[in-house]
Amino acid sequence: NLSLAEAQDYAVETNRSLRNASLAVQKAYAARWQTIASMLPSADLSWGYTSMMGYKMNFGGMPIEMPDNGTLGITAAVGINGQAIVGALLNNVAIDMQKLNLQQSEDNLRANIKTSYASVLVLQNVVTLLESSLANIEQMAEMTQRSVDVGAAEQTTADLIKVRVNTLKNNINANLRSTQLALNALKVLLDVPAETELVLTSTLEDFLSAEAVVALLGNDFILENNLNYQLLEKNVELAKKNVHMAGWAYGPTVALAYQYNQKDYFGKKEGLNMTPPNAVSLNISMPLWSSGKRAAGVVEKKIALEEARNTFAETANNLGIQNEQLRYNLQNGYETYMNEKDNMEVTQRVFESTTNKFNQGAASNLDLVNASNDLITAQSSYVQAVLTLVNAQVEL
Repeated sequence: NLSLAEAQDYAVETNRSLRNASLAVQKAYAARWQTIASMLPSADLSWGYTSMMGYKMNFGGMPIEMPDNGTLGITAAVGINGQAIVGALLNNVAIDMQKLNLQQSEDNLRANIKTSYASVLVLQNVVTLLESSLANIEQMAEMTQRSVDVGAAEQTTADLIKVRVNTLKNNINANLRSTQLALNALKVLLDVPAETELVLTSTLEDFLSAEAVVALLGNDFILENNLNYQLLEKNVELAKKNVHMAGWAYGPTVALAYQYNQKDYFGKKEGLNMTPPNAVSLNISMPLWSSGKRAAGVVEKKIALEEARNTFAETANNLGIQNEQLRYNLQNGYETYMNEKDNMEVTQRVFESTTNKFNQGAASNLDLVNASNDLITAQSSYVQAVLTLVNAQVEL
């Protein structure tokens, strides 16, 4: 048993696609730490055993024994350059972008839940309307057939109404199948087993109130709060740091290392050992010439930055236009919904009035069929208007 808000919250907790978006944020944190760790000291331990199999080295006519030995080595090193530092800053931007993607995924999931939830309610409502119409038509079909049986009406009239009964039954069955499809789509979003029975506790009135529409239209559009805007803003920032990283290809790399070695001959006379127990090294390297490769890399990143800026500016402008269009769509959708709701109520009254007249002999079978067709058409238009209104709300 789920209201709309409960369905949205449940989906946020259980949907696996959203979980993957959350894991992407964790991966971005792990990638940043890898970059930072590459600039921190690292240490390695090694141990080895060597046997010369009794070999003796001849050194100036003097045999020198080469006994078996074991070695223990410890190496500590640290290296840093400008590109590694900028890389860590790039990872920070990547984390921010993954967080925005997570928020966007959650917003999209909530929007899809709302649309799917509303679709089920609309289709259930349609089935209820059609079943009401069917009950009336079946009652007329029964009355007409009795009139035919006593010679007060023609069989053609009864046949036409029977066709209308079958048409309504087909429409009901089609909408029942569509309702099941919509429920299955909602189950997919909720990530629940196929055999789960869903009972929707919210009503269409919760979606279609004038207050909700007016409140949404009354909200100011703050461009900086739009997630697409924020993502593209981060993309520009990322492109800037890529330019800096490409520029640091000209920078130096500094590496410092310490090495400790110990060799043990297992109590035997020490053999030829030319390995110092301690060693410290400092290395500074500077690139000199790469046939223009690094320069081309900087140019490429600058072009990418300009592209990112153009896309960002274009999107910022388009979002403002899109906001105006979506506001218009919502206002128009609500007006259309109110009109179609009124039309359906009017055609329902006309159908009931025509039915009464037909029973009293004041309306023809053609009038009855036309009134029935008008009612079905009005119901279909009403359903489309409801879905259009809900979609307009979700999009804005």
